[in-house]
Amino acid sequence: MSDTRIPVWLDCDPGHDDTFAILLAAYHPAIRILGVSTVFGNASLEKTTHNATSILTAISQSASIPVYIGASKALFRPPMHPPTDIHGETGLDGTKLLPPPAVPPVATIPAIDAAYEALKSTPRGTAWVVATGSFTNAAALFMKYPELIQHVAGLSLMGGAIGNGFTAAVLGTVDGVPRVGNWTQFAEFNILADPEAAAFLLTHGELSKKTTLIPLDVTHLCLTTAQVQELILYGPEGRKEGMVPGRGKTELRQMLVELLLFFAKTYADVFGITEGPPLHDPLAVAAVLSGLDEKGGHKIPFYEHDPSVGVGMDGKGERYEVSVVTEGSYEDAKAGARTGQVTARLLPPGEEGVRIPRGLDLGVFWRVLEECISRADEANERARAVKQEAGVPTA
Repeated sequence: MSDTRIPVWLDCDPGHDDTFAILLAAYHPAIRILGVSTVFGNASLEKTTHNATSILTAISQSASIPVYIGASKALFRPPMHPPTDIHGETGLDGTKLLPPPAVPPVATIPAIDAAYEALKSTPRGTAWVVATGSFTNAAALFMKYPELIQHVAGLSLMGGAIGNGFTAAVLGTVDGVPRVGNWTQFAEFNILADPEAAAFLLTHGELSKKTTLIPLDVTHLCLTTAQVQELILYGPEGRKEGMVPGRGKTELRQMLVELLLFFAKTYADVFGITEGPPLHDPLAVAAVLSGLDEKGGHKIPFYEHDPSVGVGMDGKGERYEVSVVTEGSYEDAKAGARTGQVTARLLPPGEEGVRIPRGLDLGVFWRVLEECISRADEANERARAVKQEAGVPTA
């Protein structure tokens, strides 16, 4: 029987929200994760690589999902300082429950070469590349192997911010000034980290037609509120009698919520967003599921049109021509330049361009994510039982 799951290569920079992207990709029943590559971003490359291998160990996937080491800096720019005020010094501050990596990253082949080999092994038009950190690896991949552009089904990127009321999301305020971006007033971090890489991907004549961009305008609709944190901590049945308040029903769930609590504090302190931190990166994974049949219960619906005007006559969602400001240095951006700013021009109905959703079914998203956590819990329990049977000490 043929494998009908969607092949996905995940490029990431863990990162609190990347943890949930990895978990969703690893345990969604309609996704077959081909591999993980790491990139600089939320922390140094050394730390994001360590974090990726640690997360996979925490969800009992370290032996089945390989991790490859990617770029430590942008394509054409000097190294940048990571956002320690958001993710902490390690990139995953806030918990002591992350285990040491059980399997090291693969150091014998560069990340983009490993991605190419894995993607080319899939049937044409089936595989997706998902990038949730800086876009350096993704751009380098398609620059070196342009034949992949015709081969893959799509590219899903978490990054950018549109503003101007694109959605009803609150994007935050810093020093009393409302902003569109989360790293500067105008720029979102993943774009600013490597604006040339972003510009290559989002303006490429063929690749842009296969690209989905998940901006802050969408991810800031997906807040991990206290109610969501309870769902993650206890599961859909809620806290049962005898459970210690604030203590998750499994160590994995406890770890996830501890990460969210750290993320929540930094978002409240830095951006004034107090309802809960936005869960950016798993939405880029969820976006690859748009072609699924509704009947399976695994699809996470995204809304691809302005709700005030409805869907175009062709029944297809909105598509955009996207541009990225590449002029200016990191220092210029911090001083007020628009470096890394994204603009999107709505295209006429039927014209191909970048897909930028305006929202998603949050109820379905949280349900599907919780189901993936439950599958990870089950895998952890199986792994623990195997160790006990073999006489291997467990924590």
